[in-house]
Order: sequence, then structure tokens, then C-alpha cells
Amino acid sequence: MSWIILFFAGLFEVGWAVGLKYTDGFSKPLPTALTVLAMLISLGLLGLAMKELPLGTAYAIWTGVGAVGTVIAGVILFGESMALVRLLSVTLIVGGLIGLKLSH
Repeated sequence: MSWIILFFAGLFEVGWAVGLKYTDGFSKPLPTALTVLAMLISLGLLGLAMKELPLGTAYAIWTGVGAVGTVIAGVILFGESMALVRLLSVTLIVGGLIGLKLSH
């Protein structure tokens, strides 16, 4: 169950990273409130997952899911580059996440 909680913590990390883009420097109240809420949920879920998972593994998975998800969101929502080197780099992150999960 802690792995599922950790995955959702990573998804909420994507949510607040994307939300930061929409806050316009924290000048828009609703996007700012939603971003802060996503931050709190993400950190809360991370804390719950860490009750059973090792610190290094949990944190690396959390940031990895967030990084990969944010890259995907950037491509879809903001038309960011899908350059080959960028996609290969994301693939390496995913490989590292799988390795961490398998080594636990």
C-alpha cells in the first residue's frame, strides 16, 4: 500500500509543479491556493509512505515520478520540446525508478 501512496504523492507533486506555472508568480489566488493544497497533499502522502519505505528510496521515487510527470505535463500543456535527448533522459529516470522498486 505504501508504494501506491508514494505514487499518488508523486502525482500531486506534478500537480503543484504545474500549478506553479499557473500562479503567475503567486499573483493569482485560486491557482495559488490549489498549488499550496497540492503541495500539502503531496508532502503528507510522502510522509505516510515513509512510514514503511526507506527514506532514500521513497524520496527518489517521489522526485522521479514528479520529474517524469512534470516533463510529460509540460509537453502536453505547454508545448515543450520532445527532443530525443530529452526523451532519452526521461527514459533513464524511469529506468532508475524501476531499479529502485526492484531493489527494495
